[in-house]
Amino acid sequence: MTEYVHPYRDAEFLLSEIVDFDGLCVSASLEDINTELASVVLNEAGKLGSEVLSPLNVVGDTKGAKLEEHGVAETEGFSEAYQQFIENGWGGLTANEEFGGQNLPNVLGTAVDEIWHSANMAFALCPMLTKGAIEALTHHGSDELKTQYLEKLVTGEWTGTMNLTEPDAGSDLAAIKSKAIPEGNHYLITGQKIFITWGDHQMTDNVVHLVLARLPDAPAGVKGISLFIVPKFKLDDQGNPAELNDVSCVSLEHKLGIHGSPTCVMSFGDNGGAEGYLVGEEHKGLPYMFTMMNHARQTVGLQGLSISERSYQQTVEYAKDRLQGTRKDGSRIPIIEFPDVRRMLMQMKASTEAMRAFAYVAAAEIDHANNASDPSKAAQHHARLELYTPIVKGWLTELAQEVTYLGIQVHGGMGYVEETGVAQHYRDARILTIYEGTTGIQALDLAGRKTLLNKGEHLASLLDEMELVANELNDQDSLKDLSVALKTAVATGRAARAWLLENAETDKTAAGSVAYHFLMLFGFLCGGWTMAKSASKAKALLEKGEGDAEFLNAKIITAQFYCEHLLPRVHSSFETIKAGSTSIMALNTEQF
Repeated sequence: MTEYVHPYRDAEFLLSEIVDFDGLCVSASLEDINTELASVVLNEAGKLGSEVLSPLNVVGDTKGAKLEEHGVAETEGFSEAYQQFIENGWGGLTANEEFGGQNLPNVLGTAVDEIWHSANMAFALCPMLTKGAIEALTHHGSDELKTQYLEKLVTGEWTGTMNLTEPDAGSDLAAIKSKAIPEGNHYLITGQKIFITWGDHQMTDNVVHLVLARLPDAPAGVKGISLFIVPKFKLDDQGNPAELNDVSCVSLEHKLGIHGSPTCVMSFGDNGGAEGYLVGEEHKGLPYMFTMMNHARQTVGLQGLSISERSYQQTVEYAKDRLQGTRKDGSRIPIIEFPDVRRMLMQMKASTEAMRAFAYVAAAEIDHANNASDPSKAAQHHARLELYTPIVKGWLTELAQEVTYLGIQVHGGMGYVEETGVAQHYRDARILTIYEGTTGIQALDLAGRKTLLNKGEHLASLLDEMELVANELNDQDSLKDLSVALKTAVATGRAARAWLLENAETDKTAAGSVAYHFLMLFGFLCGGWTMAKSASKAKALLEKGEGDAEFLNAKIITAQFYCEHLLPRVHSSFETIKAGSTSIMALNTEQF
């Protein structure tokens, strides 16, 4: 099995040339942070990823977490790796300095997170959920709760979880039945939660659960949900873990992939009630939880990139080493010389680079939204961030299914054999289109709240920006083909937007029927946009005699491949959209 190597050249190119990391830091008044520091951070993260986390990936897959008498026992080696992870301060990279964080830009944190999830996605899910808990508490927790919990979460001494789903309440959170009964200065929480990632383990002194539950007088539906902190161990007067709370993992799910990540069924209140503490106001739990979910959705999209990169690296090495066929001189032929194998490898490479570019651009929007001094500019950046999030989550994870599929295909029969390791990436990737909101949910969000609700205004602004890039490419002779391809795709994007706005007024099923194809259309368009920008920047550097010429030439060729082989999917998606809901809604239920 090929071990993971961080693709630092592409990450550094995107931060410098596409994101304008230095300019972002200046606008955020982070004078001491720049691309040079970012390179150092990425280099150190790459070492931990490749040397410590990556070798444990297959261990987690073959010897996953287990439920024992005293709780969940994590995969052997994970605890030692986690201690190294937190000792080096990785958990608090982007957190506020007030609580022990390093206050680095979100986009740099995203570039680092890519490393963790490529190296060992099952392991990386643990700090990912903790980061979401930090976000929720930072924005909505009382000063007392922040004092008690935030510093320990930021340092990684404690980990966090997100407890939403119940046996009868999946995506429909209005059906939540968990209860919270007032009891003095706290609440007694009862109920069962399922699919709780890293719900229990022995790597830290405490696990801090963020739990959705209902108060006795709660109104029905999502407006009656409140958010609570429920620690695994109650805190004593000094703020240290003491007595075990009434919360436990009662079983682990047996899953297709990410075996090293314990997916728990959590039971609260089997012995009278778990002590919990209200976060923010009563009945505001769902919007508070979305603080965690929006962060998690962008990171799950990033996981799609990460697992694709891991599969691509392994597949390239296999294609170089695998000999098949003989030349006239008697020498064997590596399969990487076969045109169809090259087609698959180029598709993997172009897809992965497009995913990375768009993921970084979307991550930078969080920084722009947080640091804009002008309220109107902040609102614009927030609207763009809201528009990007379902595309990042939906498109990147769907494309990861295809990339990891191609990884197996290039391996041939050996890809179907677990010992080669490439099948693990395919299995691990499968959950990504499901958890933190399925692709269908992301698509409905994009078509509904992010497009129809604002009459397509935010989407029109993005399309205008894409057209500017296409026009700039037209001024560069060698990139005119890219300009034409991007302009044509942008025009199709405008047509899809217009179709949705027009047809949704008269057909209540239109948006739901075309939402998936609408999301994928704009995913491939965003990929083409960022790849075209990358080609333009690469060409400019080559003309100035700067940068790594081999890397930059490869970037241009990869962008050309994307525009020839993947960008046309924008047009095929629109052809499907134009069919509307007629055939989708034609059969009655019994005809299926």
